Amino acid sequence: MTLSVENLTINNQAQPLFAPVSFTIQPGEVVALMGPSGCGKSTLLSVIAGHLSAAFNFQGTVQLEQRDVLSLTPDQRNIGIVFQDDLLFPHLTIRENLIFGIPKSHDHKLRITKANQTLAALGLSALADKMPNEVSGGQRARISLMRMLLSEPKAVLLDEPFSKLDKALRQEFREFVFEQIAQRKIPALMVTHDDDDIPPNGRVMRWPWHNAAQHQEAESC
Repeated sequence: MTLSVENLTINNQAQPLFAPVSFTIQPGEVVALMGPSGCGKSTLLSVIAGHLSAAFNFQGTVQLEQRDVLSLTPDQRNIGIVFQDDLLFPHLTIRENLIFGIPKSHDHKLRITKANQTLAALGLSALADKMPNEVSGGQRARISLMRMLLSEPKAVLLDEPFSKLDKALRQEFREFVFEQIAQRKIPALMVTHDDDDIPPNGRVMRWPWHNAAQHQEAESC
């Protein structure tokens, strides 16, 4: 699965937010998108996901597995999103939150089994019947990510997913996220302001965006 963006630009009325940008993300790869506030990072993610505000318009193409996604509704695109906040449903238990993410095309008993297996793999089986407000922020972050992955997305968008975590937890969760994406061979585009969020030897697009260059530890923002 590859995610390809070609000659994409976004306009606020008649004013373009950025020059046309093109890039391709390979299966299991995370490309970091960096730039100042207001340059259009999260708006670009909204175009790919299909949630662009009516205040904007765009030109260009976005393909997933060589299939145009811009003509599809958001729920048809099979693109998962992870935000700064975990967005777990507060009225559902941890297990029920995971079950909600699993496609309803699966038998209900299988969905329960998948949720339980996921909790076991995370070492969080004891949390199955707890509510989101009864578990830690790091645990909620893991559950939120796994709920998204259980929906079987073909690409992932990460909108500053680590910014609200403390430093120690941020490092641990970051490694967990990249490992999950690599294992599932899903292309991922990540918006971040922090160089530490860029995967080792990962590609990064720095403002003004032209291409996704290989990240070097000595490179400055």
